Amino acid sequence: MTDTKLVQSERMRLFIILAAGSLITMVGGVASPVLPEVITVLDFDRALAGNLVSIHALTIALFSPILGFVADKMGPLRVLVPSLVLYSIFGVAGAFLSDFWLLLASRALLGATAGGIAAGSLGVLGKLYDQERRAQIIAYATAALTIAGIVFPLLGGTVGSLHWRYAFALYSIAFPLAIMAVLAFPEIKNRRKPNTTNISSELKRVLLTARVLELLILVALTAAIMYSVVIYAPMYLKEELQLGTVANGVLLATRALTAGLTSALGAKKLAKRYSIQGAIALGFGLMALTLFTIPLLDYYLLLLVSASIFGMGFGLVLPNLYSSLSNASPQEIRSSILAIGIGTSFFGQFLSPVLLGPMLNHGGFTGVFNTASVMALLAGGFLLRRMP
Repeated sequence: MTDTKLVQSERMRLFIILAAGSLITMVGGVASPVLPEVITVLDFDRALAGNLVSIHALTIALFSPILGFVADKMGPLRVLVPSLVLYSIFGVAGAFLSDFWLLLASRALLGATAGGIAAGSLGVLGKLYDQERRAQIIAYATAALTIAGIVFPLLGGTVGSLHWRYAFALYSIAFPLAIMAVLAFPEIKNRRKPNTTNISSELKRVLLTARVLELLILVALTAAIMYSVVIYAPMYLKEELQLGTVANGVLLATRALTAGLTSALGAKKLAKRYSIQGAIALGFGLMALTLFTIPLLDYYLLLLVSASIFGMGFGLVLPNLYSSLSNASPQEIRSSILAIGIGTSFFGQFLSPVLLGPMLNHGGFTGVFNTASVMALLAGGFLLRRMP
C-alpha cells in the first residue's frame, strides 16, 4: 500500500471512530429540541415526558460495560457494526410511534445500542493504536463528543422545525457508518479470536485495583460536576439575571467549544509536560475556581469568560482520565474497562441532580455551585497528593 493510501486509510478510520463516538451524544441531542412539540402534539404527561430524553443515560450506563465485555470476547467490530445498525432502526422508529410507552422503550433501546457503539469504537481504538497515539485519539474523541453536543441540538431543532417526526430520521446516519466500519477495519474482523478463558477473572482483578477504582470514581465525579453547569447554569441565568434561552445556549456552547478545543489541542501536551495527574489536577482546579465565581457574577460577558475557563478545565480532565484508564488496562480487556468508564460517566450525569438538587432547596444557586466547586477541589487535591 502506498504512503498516500495509508494516510487515506488512517484518516478514514479516525473519521469512523470519531463519528461513531459522536452518535452517543446524538441520542439526547436530537430529541431534546423537539420534546415540547412531542408533548403538545401527542398530549403526553409533562412529568413523564422528560424521561424520553433522559432514559438513554441509564441504559448507556447499564449496557456499555456489558457490551464492552462482549467486545473483548468476540472482537470490537462484532459489537460495533450490529450496534450501529440497531441504532439506526431504534432511532428512526421514534418517527412512527405515538404511544408514550412504546416511544420510551425505543429510546431505552437506542441508549443500549449507543452503549454498544461506545464499547465497540473504544475497543477498535484500543487495538489499533499504541499508548501515545491512543491518548491523542481519545483526546480527539472527547473533543468530537463535546462539539457534537453543540451541533446535534441545533440540527435536531432545525430539522424538527419542519415536523418533529423528521428529527428522528437523523439517527439513520449510523447505517452508512456501519458499512464504512466493515470496509475500513477488515484486519480486526478477520483476526483470530483471542483466548478468552481468563478474561472474566482478569477483568475482576483489574477493576478491583485501587488505581482503576480511583479513576472510575473520578470519571463519575467529573461528569456530575460538569452536569452542575448544564442543569443549573441555565436556571441561574433565567431566575437571577432574567436571561432567555438564546443566552443559555450561547453559554453552554461556549463551555462545550472551549472543552473541545482544549481536549484536542492542549490535553496531551500538558499531560506530557506536567504528567497526566498534574494536568487532571489543573483541570479540576480551573473547574473549581469558575464554579465558585458563578454566583458572584452579575454580568453576562463575565459569565461567558467563566464558562470558557470551566470548559478548558473539563477539556483537561476527561480525556486524560480516559487515557489513564486505557493505560491501566491490559489490551485483552481494554474494551471492557473503557466501556465501564463510559457507563460510569453517564451514571455520574444521572447522579448530578440527585446530589446537588437538595442543595438548591437549602442553599440556593450559591449552595449548588459551591458544593460542586468543593467536589472539584477535593478531586484535584487528591491527585496532587498522589503525585511523586
